[in-house]
Amino acid sequence: MDTKQWDRRSVLLLGAASGLATGLLGAGAWSASARSPYFDLGAEALPLYTGASLSSETIQQSFAFEPDHGGLFVAQLLAGSPGKAGDLRITEMDRRGRIRGWMTLLGYGHAVSFGVHRGRRGLDLWIEGRVNDNGYGTVLKQVPWQHGATMDQDDPRTTDHQPVPDAQEYTCAIDHRWGRMAVSYWSGVDKRVAILPLREVLRGRVPDPVADFARPAGLGTFQGYALDGDSMYTIDGNSYSDTNPVPGNTHLGRIDWRTGELVERVHNVTGAELDFREPEGLAIEYRQGRPRLYLGFASGVIGDRRSNIYYLERC
Repeated sequence: MDTKQWDRRSVLLLGAASGLATGLLGAGAWSASARSPYFDLGAEALPLYTGASLSSETIQQSFAFEPDHGGLFVAQLLAGSPGKAGDLRITEMDRRGRIRGWMTLLGYGHAVSFGVHRGRRGLDLWIEGRVNDNGYGTVLKQVPWQHGATMDQDDPRTTDHQPVPDAQEYTCAIDHRWGRMAVSYWSGVDKRVAILPLREVLRGRVPDPVADFARPAGLGTFQGYALDGDSMYTIDGNSYSDTNPVPGNTHLGRIDWRTGELVERVHNVTGAELDFREPEGLAIEYRQGRPRLYLGFASGVIGDRRSNIYYLERC
């Protein structure tokens, strides 16, 4: 396992991230040098909503929360398009699982994970773009949220970013609380994760990473991740099948990104009663100051797939 080799420059970067978090989030933000408490991955998860239809008929791939107003956005491959075409549908949902809006992104990628950020120009999706032959994005796209819009790769309203210069494929997750972005990427040799100062990425810069490590061994089919403090949470597993019967093989994990070590991995039976039940997506939200770790599952049959989101709450 590759781990980050800490040196004086890394310490200085971590200190800079502490100031960044305060600048982005206000004087009440936690110091980035403090250890964040952890979610109990073995606790019972509560439903946010279950059995919700999305704006396309396919399986949800991931979801993300807008931090200021709690908006929920769910990504899926666009029904009727070949999977490797990278055509995506993003649906805005309310907390009862009702559709509020949608937009279509053509030629973007697979949407294993993405982020949402509200900046000066409004609400932006940070999502993979410029799909390759394998169906995955080769850049991070900054896409303004516009209900009903269809945007292709060259739409002038979108902006390409490559904050990890050697990355050949990109996905991301945003930690608004601590002012960082996790970028899971394919280096051409291995799957890796870079932890970046969020402010620098938002400015279009190529920052020195706070950490960069190989995705640790011991995970199953990778289905999403979320960043919170010094932890990167993961969800892995597969849908029900003859070889993966109830209660399935879904696991939640926690990686300490300072070392790149998988320090915890717990079998998860949330939504065991769902049909199909494929783990799809993970996200962090601070709901009225209380941290939540959200787990996503796809259910239903072909042509009528459903979205299901649950959460763990940390006091």
